[in-house]
Amino acid sequence: MTPLAVTFAGVDWQNPVVLASGTCGYGHELAEVCDLDALGGLVTKAVSVAPRHGAPAPRVGMFDGGMVNAVGLANPGMVEVKARHLPALFACVRRARVLVNVVGFAIDEFAEVITHLDDFAGPVGYELNVSCPNVKAGGMEFGADPQALSAVVSRARAATRRPLVVKLSPALPAIADAARVAVDAGADALTLTNTMPGLVVDVARRRPMLGFGTGGMSGPALLPVGVRATWLVRKALPSVPVIGLGGVATADHALQYLLAGATLVGVGTAGMRDPRTPGRIVRGLARWCDRERTTLAECIGTLQWPT
Repeated sequence: MTPLAVTFAGVDWQNPVVLASGTCGYGHELAEVCDLDALGGLVTKAVSVAPRHGAPAPRVGMFDGGMVNAVGLANPGMVEVKARHLPALFACVRRARVLVNVVGFAIDEFAEVITHLDDFAGPVGYELNVSCPNVKAGGMEFGADPQALSAVVSRARAATRRPLVVKLSPALPAIADAARVAVDAGADALTLTNTMPGLVVDVARRRPMLGFGTGGMSGPALLPVGVRATWLVRKALPSVPVIGLGGVATADHALQYLLAGATLVGVGTAGMRDPRTPGRIVRGLARWCDRERTTLAECIGTLQWPT
């Protein structure tokens, strides 16, 4: 194994840097501006049962600490993704691993998407976005309702033998407890974290910057939140692999997640700003390993806590 190689959810990855869901489309859109096969892998844009038009424009806005967005999980639906987008992606990648992000708006919809996609060779697993609202239960997020979260994961588990990664919100009051519910229901790994709910105001117009009003905050301001969540869950569930996500723009940021206990590190907003950023992070990690005469696998979870 090379110094950057890691094993996540029973799968070997050539390095830990992955493109985060919602920031790289279905991967093939970036093939001409980003060497996808130089990365550990990517997580696709969300896939739902039916097509979704998403939130009203404007959907994305910038502020001093990063980006706020309300895309509304817009996607063409599972039939078109399987027929068009996944074949286009796997025409572009050979070594990079792929997780498919799955969303649902009722408990059974997650498993329905997985069942539809599961005979397509290529993806190594699925990431369940449980931050979306359960429309049949008054709109509460699945991840905030232990019973709904358990039901989503257990039914998805019954639909596939591939690894399941559950993506949790940083707004959960006890994220380690939600992580334990997901793992007990059959999750193999966790993504920590999703965007943080926020509101950015256009002062000149006295209106929200986004057409939906509120949105998800990402970018530099999310880094300490994601690293803390990773550390908390690693302490509570030391054997469960984690994708650390939020605010990563440099190799140093990625190392913070790895030392806190993540096995993979997602790059989102920074990659949208400059698609060459994930490749620079990979090269920076390689230089760090060479300088420290170590491997990334040896460093995961080795954060030294003050006594």
